Amino acid sequence: MSDQTTGPRQESDRGEPAGVPVGHDGARVEISEKSAWAAPGLIAVLITIVATVAAVLAFIAGAVIDEAGGDPSGFIVLGIVVAMLVVVPITAIRVVSPGDTAVLQFFGGYVGTVRKAGLRTVLPLVTSKKVSVKVRNFETNELKVNDADGNPVNIAAIIVWQVADTAKAVFAVDDYPGFVRVQAESALRHVASIHPYDNAGPGEESLRGSTETVAAELATEVAARIAIAGLEVVEARISSLAYAPEIAHAMLQRQQASAVIAAREKIVEGAVSMVQGALRQLEADDIVNMDEERKAAMVSNLLVVLCSSSQATPVVNTGSLYT
Repeated sequence: MSDQTTGPRQESDRGEPAGVPVGHDGARVEISEKSAWAAPGLIAVLITIVATVAAVLAFIAGAVIDEAGGDPSGFIVLGIVVAMLVVVPITAIRVVSPGDTAVLQFFGGYVGTVRKAGLRTVLPLVTSKKVSVKVRNFETNELKVNDADGNPVNIAAIIVWQVADTAKAVFAVDDYPGFVRVQAESALRHVASIHPYDNAGPGEESLRGSTETVAAELATEVAARIAIAGLEVVEARISSLAYAPEIAHAMLQRQQASAVIAAREKIVEGAVSMVQGALRQLEADDIVNMDEERKAAMVSNLLVVLCSSSQATPVVNTGSLYT
């Protein structure tokens, strides 16, 4: 029985630590897009027509010689060979639509990419795969993420992307549309978790108050994650943002309380300004002379009237303030 150990620093036969995952340098497919040779498609069409005519003429000549009593085997063999060669130029014909490309392979090797649209003649006997370079977009699933303050929020985003390097898109990843979807959701989770939903502190950006900044960060992070697949991000936008249902009511109450406090601050600020103006005007016009105690009583009464949330009921005092 062989000895088995499970420690993370176990040494392999090659002197490398066992269990260490393969890094990006070992897993990445080092390939980049290059242009494939391509000529106008009329060339392959003409070659096909000429070869077909030549094969037909060879068979006709063989039939004529056979009727004349000669040996037609030479022309028959020539016709068969030419007819077989007709397949070669046919395999070189490709139709490339606008917005699409043709990624060519020859016995497993990458030959190049044809981007020019139209009927094209490529190298014979190559296989091709159509790859669209049109701009695409999708909306991520609505994710539940804890923001920087630990509050659960539901968030979704729209990602606009396209293929930049067709060779990497085909050979570096297995399914590049699925790859960009998964990476976009992963990046969205990370960006949402490093920002508070609102009430950001000094120097912080909130998800609700700085949507443009958050969208730019999301686009940058998604682009960095999908660059290995030859993809690029055109634009990213937050499409849905809200507190999770289990805390939405509590957060609504907090927002309402904040709004009430802000309104009260404005009311008190305005009331103080009005009282100051009233006292200055009374003193300037010499309407009444008041000592500090009378001024304090007047200020108290005015503030109660101006800051009260309900209509104040005046009380007429016919006596003296000091009795």
